[in-house]
Amino acid sequence: MSADKRKPVLVVGLGRFGSAVATTLERMGHEVLGVDVDGDSVREHKDALTQVVEADATEIDTLKQLGVADFDTAIVAIGTNVEASLLVVLALVDMGLNNVWAKANTDRHGRLLERTGAHHVVFPERKMGERVAHLVNERLLDFIAFDAEFAIARLKAPETVVGLPLMMSECRKKFDVTVVGVKRAGEDFIHAVPDTIIFPDDELVVSGRIRDIEKFAAI
Repeated sequence: MSADKRKPVLVVGLGRFGSAVATTLERMGHEVLGVDVDGDSVREHKDALTQVVEADATEIDTLKQLGVADFDTAIVAIGTNVEASLLVVLALVDMGLNNVWAKANTDRHGRLLERTGAHHVVFPERKMGERVAHLVNERLLDFIAFDAEFAIARLKAPETVVGLPLMMSECRKKFDVTVVGVKRAGEDFIHAVPDTIIFPDDELVVSGRIRDIEKFAAI
């Protein structure tokens, strides 16, 4: 395991989002210090995380006692209590952490977090809403947006490209999307190459701008 994977991470707030982040980081090999003011959440995670503490992370003295100054990375997963999330971010930045992530529920909350010093602001509810909206399209099977413009999607092969090698379907030229993988029923995904022929029941993994993927899935 690389040294980078063993770097400890602080997670403040062990609700659904914070819990998912913390437990995933543990599986990836990180040591995780989980902090929450709710005793039930702390007890729920005592066997899942390296260390979990019931404490008020808005108090900088508390963070110092927990040794947070030795951390590089922190995730502030407090969404509903805007004041608390801002105070925690401010305290972490003041302590010198250089990789502070924070959860926001609204654009205004996000702007305040950025002004307070958060290095990365995420909107998990918005991202999930966008993903579900795209998956309502029956042809789209999975959808991951990386920013406001770019995404990767898994979709059923449109009829217009069925029976053709990728080089002849001209997906990039006609539709501005790149086919990066193909999956046939009962088989694993394969890397797409120019002479890969698309069959009727194939699933494609494509990348491109969101609006272009939406158009490609609709043809």
